[in-house]
Amino acid sequence: MQIKDRPEFSSKPSPVVLPETEFVSVAVEIMAKRNIGSVVITDEARRVRGIVTERDLLRRLLGNHMDQDTTRLSEIMTSEVRTARADDEIIDWLRQMSNERFRHLPVVDEEGRLINILSQGDFVSYTWPELLSSFRAKAGETLRSGSAPIPILIGAMMLYTLAMILIFKAF
Repeated sequence: MQIKDRPEFSSKPSPVVLPETEFVSVAVEIMAKRNIGSVVITDEARRVRGIVTERDLLRRLLGNHMDQDTTRLSEIMTSEVRTARADDEIIDWLRQMSNERFRHLPVVDEEGRLINILSQGDFVSYTWPELLSSFRAKAGETLRSGSAPIPILIGAMMLYTLAMILIFKAF
C-alpha cells in the first residue's frame, strides 16, 4: 500500500512549518498548543530544510542549557531529514522508521516541497488491523485443532490486550 492511499495521509491537518530563523520558544508554544511532536523547518518554497522534534528540544536545547527565547530553530533542528514521496510503500517506511529510530516522516513532492507529515502513530494504525487478522486466524486454528486449553487462550488474550494498552499509552 502506498502512503497516499492511507486515510491518515489526506485527512491530517497541514503540517506546521516554520523558518529556521524562528526562535525555539515559538515552536514550543505551537507544539504544546496543538499537541504535536514536531515542526518542519522549510524555506520560502516549502522545501524541507530540517525538523524540530520533542527529542531535539530535550537533547539539544535542554541538554545544552540553551534559552528557548534566544535560540533559533537552526541551532537545534535535525538537518538530515528523511523524506518520503506519496507513492512510496508504507511498509518500507515503517521498517526504516523502526530500524533508524525516528518517529516523524515528512512527505514531499518531486521538488522536495512539503505535502504532509506522518508520525509513527499513523503507521501503527496501518499495522493494527493486520495484527488482529493474524491473531484471529491463529486463534481459530488453535481452537479447531483442540491443542490449547481454554484457560491458556484466555490468558494469552489478556496478556496481548495489556501489551496493546501499554503500547498505545506510549504514543
